[in-house]
Amino acid sequence: MAGHEHSHDDHAHDHQNPKGHGHGGHGGHAHGHGGHGGHSHGVAADADRRWLVSALALIVVFMAGEVVVGFAAQSLALISDAAHMLTDAASIVLALIAMRLAARPARGGYTYGLKRAEILSAQANGVTLLVLSAWLGYEAITRLITPPEVTGSLVLITALIGIVVNLAATWCMSKANRSSLNVEGAFQHVLTDLYAFIATAVAGLIVLTTGFVRADAIASLIVVALMLKAGIGLVRDSGRIFLEAAPAGIDPDAVADRLVTEPLVEEIHDLHIWEITSNQPALSAHILVTPGGDCHAVRRELQRRLAKEYGITHSTLQVDHVGEDEAGALLQIAGPGEPAAEHCADAHGPVHRAGPHEH
Repeated sequence: MAGHEHSHDDHAHDHQNPKGHGHGGHGGHAHGHGGHGGHSHGVAADADRRWLVSALALIVVFMAGEVVVGFAAQSLALISDAAHMLTDAASIVLALIAMRLAARPARGGYTYGLKRAEILSAQANGVTLLVLSAWLGYEAITRLITPPEVTGSLVLITALIGIVVNLAATWCMSKANRSSLNVEGAFQHVLTDLYAFIATAVAGLIVLTTGFVRADAIASLIVVALMLKAGIGLVRDSGRIFLEAAPAGIDPDAVADRLVTEPLVEEIHDLHIWEITSNQPALSAHILVTPGGDCHAVRRELQRRLAKEYGITHSTLQVDHVGEDEAGALLQIAGPGEPAAEHCADAHGPVHRAGPHEH
């Protein structure tokens, strides 16, 4: 729209100014992000790029050679390792892209920016692993039934080189910032490849010394199991973030029961805990305090607890006094044995009060 230009640099949050808070829909005060140091989340666009690119170069060069040797030796174990390395390379490329996208500032309709690009990357990588593991599993079972001739010496030599390459790539990835889900996923995939090459080397040695060619297919099944484990983990973790689930290890009911013990707090409801992106938990809640209580002091103490005890520094708390019914719509606390009054048509989660109560 014409005339709608403005500087996003002017949108800094001034938490020190008491007039800087918004007024919630219940007539109360909505205070955001206490103790939130400048809203700097995630990985910068160029951070750790050198380590990721180094690992990517090692993987791509070796993967190309492994495919050629795998077909020459008729080794499914080598081909499955190469397929896994392809997903490793893809995960590193996606991690690099996601890091750049996540570093873009929030603007327009993307109020969190593109921080979840890394979660899309992790989920795509996890799905790819699951699809590849299904195909390789089928091929491995087929070769267990009807094993082809396998050149054990080529398998063993290639696998030993693969161990060295993956050790180098794993070391490079270990230097990167692994707090990002897709960077950690890429690291775990390279580490999984290291284990897979060890299994392949053992299979090559068995084929070379005993002639037991089914060892190659068995090694492939080990690779498949590792791929399944990594793929399921990535899909599960990324899915939790997309579904706005509470971060693993944080129980919303336990958090609310802890906060409601704070002096002057009468009730907590509309509590939501989710992850914006990897390791960036956020919380919002509606807090009722006793009449005449210092709602600002309560809010500061609750945000201090959230940051110290749960690592949640991105919190938005709407604080109201019990009975402060400016708009005639504020929730009143029900008496003993009375049903809790709903503060909106669509209640969001349980109501938490001091003492025993149902969740």
